[in-house]
Amino acid sequence: MIVEISNTTVSKISRSLIQLREQGGAVALGRVLTLVIQTDPENAERAIDAANGASREHPSRIIVLIDSPQQAEARLDAEIRVGGDAGASEVIILKPYGAAAGYPQSLVMGLLLPDAPVVAWWPGSAPTVLSQSPIGKIATRRITDAASQANPTAFLGALAKSYAPGDSDFAWTRLTLWRAQLAAILDQPPYEPVTSVELIGDLANPSVVLLAAWLRLQLKCEVSTKHRPDSLGVKAVYLVRLHRADSAIEVLRDQSDIAVLSQTNQPPKELSLPVRSLRDCLAEDLRRLDPDLAFEKVVVEGLELLNQDME
Repeated sequence: MIVEISNTTVSKISRSLIQLREQGGAVALGRVLTLVIQTDPENAERAIDAANGASREHPSRIIVLIDSPQQAEARLDAEIRVGGDAGASEVIILKPYGAAAGYPQSLVMGLLLPDAPVVAWWPGSAPTVLSQSPIGKIATRRITDAASQANPTAFLGALAKSYAPGDSDFAWTRLTLWRAQLAAILDQPPYEPVTSVELIGDLANPSVVLLAAWLRLQLKCEVSTKHRPDSLGVKAVYLVRLHRADSAIEVLRDQSDIAVLSQTNQPPKELSLPVRSLRDCLAEDLRRLDPDLAFEKVVVEGLELLNQDME
């Protein structure tokens, strides 16, 4: 069910939501968090689809704040989606115009679930300092996507300087399967230290940069990177080669979902390394609302070590 409301107020939107509940159009119980999505009109529906999918694992109230021109006459339009149009959530889409768009925090505050954590997500362009932005100030977890920024590398550098507990990024979340596989491989004999690492992929992709920083931080060895032009998109990380004194480990992914593991004196094996969807990344980030300490160390310390090695 979709209900559109023109030239409204936050209090009227809240009353409309209550009426929909009373009519049986939405279930009032079971919401575990409020997800606030601040985005532009072009990315709105894609973000809503991902949030609806993630809501089946994390029932929530989804508030979508769509950036609109501030030159227009001041007004607030809204849309409420419940039932089959909202997954396991209730979706409130806010479209402020003119002066109304200048106070995003006040628009959202009256619609938050009581006594529930708030997660902020910017699918597209993100604020310079997340924790100090109007929406970021009310959130316990703040999610961005460095790959969606105009300059992903510069964005990671700025995030390292302004990092606050609760900040997270999908460029890191997309590496979960890679990190799990590499950690599992190194947890098997022989337990020899890794002396150097080669990483080949799309160096313009922030996930590749973060993987190199994580390997540099964890293995405490030299990590060399090489750009591969055809490693764009789903194959951002093309190859990781770990060198030991008398052996080597190589993980090569030249397909979307399968990687090949090659080790000295062992036959090659296939590994499942599927490309993660937007819905998968969001669902994972919503599983834990406490600060991601591993991400903090990689962003704050790992990137700096990587940059020092390159100087």
